[in-house]
Amino acid sequence: MAPSSSDSSKPLQDLETDAALRAILEGTATETGQRFFEALVQNLAKALSTHGAWVTEYFPETRRLRALAFWMEGHWVQDYEIGIAGTPCEEVIDKVQLIHFPDNVLEIYPEEEELKQNKAVSYMGMPLLDIDGRILGHMAVIDRRPIPVEPHVHAIFRIFAARAAAELQRLRAETEVREREEKVGRLLGSAMDAILELDEHLRISQVNPAAETVFQCKADKMVGQDFRGFVTEADAARLIRLIGELDTRPEGRRSLWIPGGLTARCPGGESFPAEATLSRFEMHRARFTTLILRNIHDRMEAEQKIQSLTAEAELLREELQALHQDGALMGESQTLKHVLRDINQVAGTDTTVLIMGETGTGKELVARAIHAASNRRERPLVIVNCAAIPSTLIESEFFGHEPGAFTGATKKREGRFTLADRGNDLSR
Repeated sequence: MAPSSSDSSKPLQDLETDAALRAILEGTATETGQRFFEALVQNLAKALSTHGAWVTEYFPETRRLRALAFWMEGHWVQDYEIGIAGTPCEEVIDKVQLIHFPDNVLEIYPEEEELKQNKAVSYMGMPLLDIDGRILGHMAVIDRRPIPVEPHVHAIFRIFAARAAAELQRLRAETEVREREEKVGRLLGSAMDAILELDEHLRISQVNPAAETVFQCKADKMVGQDFRGFVTEADAARLIRLIGELDTRPEGRRSLWIPGGLTARCPGGESFPAEATLSRFEMHRARFTTLILRNIHDRMEAEQKIQSLTAEAELLREELQALHQDGALMGESQTLKHVLRDINQVAGTDTTVLIMGETGTGKELVARAIHAASNRRERPLVIVNCAAIPSTLIESEFFGHEPGAFTGATKKREGRFTLADRGNDLSR
């Protein structure tokens, strides 16, 4: 309610402290947030019989104040924001204390437009601080008549400021909690692994989107279900045993990898192998379990395929060695014997070997014989036909390239030098 004209003319010396305190308590007791600040400044203007009162939030990076509620002559001032430079508010913020100009404030700040527009005579402001002494905002009143320096006026003003600071600090804490929850929600939502929260009875209380994908089941069908139905009977018993083990550990060490992982089951009956981690936490005197699962079916299939291909490659290598008799060249001519003697001389060294000869004379066979007799025979022999490589791709062919290095380079490729590392390279 706006202050009446009789309130505005009442001398502050006659202000009843008890009535003012009752006004703040009755006016703000049931309000929070924006409505609290509106009720606060209305009752502050009424209690002190001033023309204007406001509460602002302070932004130190820009040294600006933004009004949370601004009451002036029975009306709300909307979207009020101001820089503090050259204003009485600057002194409040910089000195971090109550500042009171009981009279002639325009003589002190003759260029301050807000004061001139409101024909202010007096000003009183105070910073709003958190428990660590940091400035959260500012509360002030102005009047078109003097505000005398009265101890009980300052006391009431400080009480109003303390209430405003407490509510502003509560709102900021609430905002920080909400932002943290949103970040955690985004983190869980973007995780590729299935994350499940289990209550004390191993019922699923929360899942992330990846869990829906992994188990091929919607969250609303999973929440409330006993997780033991999503693993084999043996793994369910092992899970209970591991949870009991975690509960014996000290705080901060209640997490572990599940040895050997789990065999998980989708509600449709399909099973899959999964790596898993387990952790325990307590909230509101209730204990919860966090289970993180990763379906490794595709990876195990890939590993088995790699093992199969490795065995196949080894078998083919043995067949080739048997076919070429370890790469040996056979013959009785003096020329060939001379070549074989040269091969034996260079095979055990790390020197570069130049093999010359007409097309079809067996230069590559000689190179393979050198490789087979060298200390690098367990590593690959990389063969490069230099004449077949365009000049623009020589660098890429020998040194490799990253995706996008040139048109058509869609993925990373290792160069021939990397492939021949600790092996041999045949360039022709």
